[in-house]
Amino acid sequence: MNFTRWSARFPGTQRRAAARTEHAAAQAKRGEGAVPAARGGRADPGTERAAPADGKPADPTVAGTGTGTGPGGGSGTGAGTGSGTTTAQRTGVLAAVPSLDELSVREVLGRLPALVALVHGPEHRVAYVNDAYTAGFGARTPGAPAHEALPELGELGLLPLLDQVQRSGKSRTAKNRTAPGGAHSYTVTCTPVEFPEAKPRTNPSTEAGSEAEVHHTGVLIHLADVTDHAEAVERLRASERRQREAAVTLQRSLLPQELEQPDDLRVAATYQPGGTEAAVGGDWYDVITLGAGRTALVIGDVMGRGVRAAAVMGQLRTAVRAYARLDLPPHEVLQLLDGLAAEIDASQIATCVYAVHDPNEGLLAYASAGHLPILVRDEDGTVRRAADPTGPPLGTGGWLHTSGTIALGPGSTAVLYTDGLVERRGEDIDEGVAALERALSGAQGTPAVICDRLMRALGVDADHDDDVAVMVLQQPARTGADAELFHNAALELLGGIEAAPRARAFAQGVLASWRFPVELCDLGVLAASELVANSLQHGTPPMRLRLRRTDRRLIIEVTDGDDHLPRRRRAEPGDETGRGISIIATIASSWGSRRTPGGGKAVWCEFALPDK
Repeated sequence: MNFTRWSARFPGTQRRAAARTEHAAAQAKRGEGAVPAARGGRADPGTERAAPADGKPADPTVAGTGTGTGPGGGSGTGAGTGSGTTTAQRTGVLAAVPSLDELSVREVLGRLPALVALVHGPEHRVAYVNDAYTAGFGARTPGAPAHEALPELGELGLLPLLDQVQRSGKSRTAKNRTAPGGAHSYTVTCTPVEFPEAKPRTNPSTEAGSEAEVHHTGVLIHLADVTDHAEAVERLRASERRQREAAVTLQRSLLPQELEQPDDLRVAATYQPGGTEAAVGGDWYDVITLGAGRTALVIGDVMGRGVRAAAVMGQLRTAVRAYARLDLPPHEVLQLLDGLAAEIDASQIATCVYAVHDPNEGLLAYASAGHLPILVRDEDGTVRRAADPTGPPLGTGGWLHTSGTIALGPGSTAVLYTDGLVERRGEDIDEGVAALERALSGAQGTPAVICDRLMRALGVDADHDDDVAVMVLQQPARTGADAELFHNAALELLGGIEAAPRARAFAQGVLASWRFPVELCDLGVLAASELVANSLQHGTPPMRLRLRRTDRRLIIEVTDGDDHLPRRRRAEPGDETGRGISIIATIASSWGSRRTPGGGKAVWCEFALPDK
């Protein structure tokens, strides 16, 4: 819009004043009409109004009017404001507007759609109720105390409010009070008022029949019906509750419904959504069995809140399970997740810890992407904090993550957690981690019990303002009969034609000493022979055969110095080789291979033990 052009139509602008001056000059030149007297200008002497004798200013409704003769000889009447309205017209309009003094209070209050009641005195006796109040609660008896004549005020909890207003002399407002029966809601404003009541004088020295004014303090009660507003608020709250329930349901459905329980670890985890808002976070955890007794443990937190954060969390958790099946080192898994997080949503940044437990080594290998350190409590109560390396959060890109290790021996307990457990407003997060260390040092019991104790010790309850995920894992210290179910045996293979016979003899003796059934012993010896033969043909020294039993399975593993991973293929009828892995896959419950940290590979297979 061209404001320069249109500004002439706005009152008080220079262009409007200029336009008015030019118009007046044009009329004067043509001799048309009369020009109203300018403010402060001198009117025709014959029509000039005399100043009042009392010195007060003239009536503003007629001040500034007068009759004058224009330059062209015309005559007319005008107002000092420049308007063409005559004095009679203007006076008639003002006379049509009633004065406030002409309206009675009863008439004003009676026509209000809001409910109005007037009470007076210390007992709040009823002085007046308007028609809307009568229609809402029925007729009321004037002069009766409010607790008797206006019982609805007591049910609304307003009687104490009337006392406060009368004592303090200040207005008070109570919002969204529900009327009896719950049909209507009101916002009530109580205003102190003083009104006189004429009573005869009792002093005989005064003139007979004279009256004096006695001032009474009362309260004007104004009830505005806000039922629609209250219903809208309740609908909004119900909608928020449904959204929160949907978000929490989505969050929990994306978390593992039941944690996998490895042979060598006891694991428990808990998730607590933050506060009562609908915007849940993106905390997640998972336990993934990798085979050969190894277990991957992951915990992470997608920054932000709401369904979007939960959806990103679900995608990352699914990707972690897929990458874990590749049996990669922890830092390589995080490297893959970093690129995926940037592709999913560049605005969503996530922290994560990915760790792998190897019972053969008694170590927890881990890599961290901007996450808080793992805590490990030894059997003697000493708490250790996993040191660096810690890389930036997932989704930032341009960083090469690295892996570290921390010992997890028999009787040890490790805790993985999200920042909601230790982060508090106004406190350094290191203080929260230190508080968690102190709580962990004295925590005893199963992993589930320790989860609950840590949550209580850190003050996490239903009103906590952030999501919290905690995972606790224990390496049990096995003794007695339980220890007899867990054994390890290993044989170093130097290579040559004698390696295969030595491996078969070793496997036969170990499996027999573990008192396995004959059929299982034969399958174990066959599997060990095939794995060693495959390593002798395709691998390089050093080679090692390892046998491990748990309470649920038998694990056979062969390692060598070549990092080329075997794959299962279909052997042709004329082929003399290529059937070893196929035989392993047929007789074993599962098999797999992975690269070892120092170079080389490990090929393994498992046999499920018969139930006793």
